[in-house]
Amino acid sequence: MKRCGACGEEFEDQFNFCPTDGKRLFTNRDTATFDYRPTIISDESLARRLATQFAFLVQRFRVAWPLFKADPSVFLQNQFNQFKSNVSRAFTRPFFRNGLLVAVAIVVCVIASIMLLDKHGSIRALVEEPADLARTTMLDLRTAPDTDSQSGVGAGEQGRVGFDKGRGEGSHPVPARSQGGGSGGDHSLSPPSQGRPPVPSVIPAPIPTTYARLPPQALPAAGIDIDPVLWKDLPFRNYGDPRSKSTVASNGPGNGGGVGTNQGPGIGEGNGPGFGPGNKGNIGGGDNTSGGRGKGGSPGNNPDNDIDRTFRQTEVDVRARVVSKPEPQYTEEARRNQITGTVILSVIFSRTGQVTNIHASQTLCCGLTEKAIMAARQIRFVPATRNGQTVSVYMQLEYNFNLY
Repeated sequence: MKRCGACGEEFEDQFNFCPTDGKRLFTNRDTATFDYRPTIISDESLARRLATQFAFLVQRFRVAWPLFKADPSVFLQNQFNQFKSNVSRAFTRPFFRNGLLVAVAIVVCVIASIMLLDKHGSIRALVEEPADLARTTMLDLRTAPDTDSQSGVGAGEQGRVGFDKGRGEGSHPVPARSQGGGSGGDHSLSPPSQGRPPVPSVIPAPIPTTYARLPPQALPAAGIDIDPVLWKDLPFRNYGDPRSKSTVASNGPGNGGGVGTNQGPGIGEGNGPGFGPGNKGNIGGGDNTSGGRGKGGSPGNNPDNDIDRTFRQTEVDVRARVVSKPEPQYTEEARRNQITGTVILSVIFSRTGQVTNIHASQTLCCGLTEKAIMAARQIRFVPATRNGQTVSVYMQLEYNFNLY
């Protein structure tokens, strides 16, 4: 197409002069620059086209490498200038800017629509939820601080149990295996803090983790029930669990006045006035039994592979998997008084598939704690496994009660 510079009319290419005013016609450069060019899609196979493009890329690299090696800064500057030129050329194409704005607007509208629909669906779900059910039930697997996984329990060297150095297991004159354990806590939400165990004593007493020494006693000294031969005054400022990594003063989520995650005036994750996994005092796992052969110490936190004891989450190979998790109901009294909040339960997921040893670390009034305990007993789960065998594990459950 040709255009007349005087009148602006366009004529076919065979005309040289304008029929209206006789002026010479000139080629329409804009039309020639952006004429229609159909894209022909190749019918070659994908592999062949990829090979062609890869060969083209290798050829470009061979051409560009000597230039880059000769002067990298000049080469990069030229590439940047070429990139700017290509971008500017793209923006000068007809309808490019309009098309870009339309595309951006469509994407923004789609994202905004999804967000609005998602928000509306969440609000509708809250409205339709029955008011007599607790809204959420959360399982918290952080029941104990990370500790060493070596065989044994204590904070010493060379042996299986104790805080000193040696392979002995107690003061009994006959060689024997030391057994037992303990735990405690004051319903704190923080894990047990690091510290030293109190002096050995059969007289139990609460263990203050914020004091360097127990207050003076008018009666015989109180402490934890472990064999004196296995005890040592460790170099910590305050009382606590020497295996813990936490430096925040805390007796732990258990109860009974000791330091730990279960129940008792002792230290650890067992039950009773002793130390570590096990029951009824002393140290070593299992039920309380005096050991022999003298002083001992262990750097680990795993007295044995007894599958009948209760393990922490970090000690199992496969964690317990919840299959059914009933939600607790509100009581009429709690609804009338507008009671809301969270009930926290320390429990054991036993190897038999039952929830046992339920202790409330944080309670609510008006019967809500009892409802949470009832719901916890109804939980169904696949037990955790260790070395291919099902084992019991410590867990912490949180039930949030909210009215909508």
